[in-house]
Order: sequence, then structure tokens, then C-alpha cells
Amino acid sequence: MTQDARFEDGAERPLQLVAMDPDDLSVLSALVQDAVFPITEMTWSARKRRLGFLVNRMRWEDAPNAEARGRRPERVQSLLVIENVLGVASQGVDRSDKDTILSVLSLTFEPGEDAEGYVVLTLAGDGAIRAQVEALEVALRDVTRPYAAVSGKAPRHPD
Repeated sequence: MTQDARFEDGAERPLQLVAMDPDDLSVLSALVQDAVFPITEMTWSARKRRLGFLVNRMRWEDAPNAEARGRRPERVQSLLVIENVLGVASQGVDRSDKDTILSVLSLTFEPGEDAEGYVVLTLAGDGAIRAQVEALEVALRDVTRPYAAVSGKAPRHPD
């Protein structure tokens, strides 16, 4: 008998997840909500058909534990990689300003013909990055040890 993973199972280990359908992607979206990254940490390789981001994400999977133990919430650097990318477009993102810091609100999939569609990274401030994909495949992998959030608190969103 197999048992589904629980949210708490990832609390003390680096995450390494892959989304192959919209339901999987909603999990990654929750984990990268409020992630921040400099615009210089976004890379598109047309030859490899890959769009990658080095993000500083909140460790939402550990946030309840941190608060209960009196610790500051943590962030961790993670690679967010979209595979099978045919093209990339952006809106409300000034790529010429190398000092820009972007903040992720959500990650969604807009289906198209067959397996094709668009992976949309919605950003704070009305920005968005849209990757046209041949098939949905998005990976999230923690690449550093967690560190205390500089702000000392987790972002809050009105209900």
C-alpha cells in the first residue's frame, strides 16, 4: 500500500518537484507565491527550449512550524524551470532595468491545442511572463540552505 505525501513531509528537506499537469502546477504555484528574483536571474535558452528563474522563495511548507517554534520565517533559493518552451513574452516587465526585483503572485497554465498551452507567471505590479509550451513540464528545486527572511516575517495576503 502506498501513502500520499503530506505537506509536512517537506518541512526540513529541500524540495524537488515536477508539475506535469495543471493540478501539479497549482502546488508549485502555492510554493512560489511571494518568491522574489532579480530580473537578471531569468534565463531563456531557445536552443534547449528552457526558461529558468533563480528565485528566493518563502518556505511556505515550514512557515507554520517556524512561527510555532518562535523562529523567523525562512526563504530558500530555488530553480524554477519551464521545459518544452517554444516562445516567451512579457508584459509590464522592463527587461532593460537590470536593478528590477520581481515578485511572483502565481503560476498558472492556459491550455491550448492537444498538450500545448501557456505557462503564465503572474507578477506583482501587473507584470506577467508567458511561456508558450509544447507540453506542460515545470520543475522546482531548492538549491541552497534555507535562510531567515530578511523582513523577519512571512508576507500576508488579505482574505
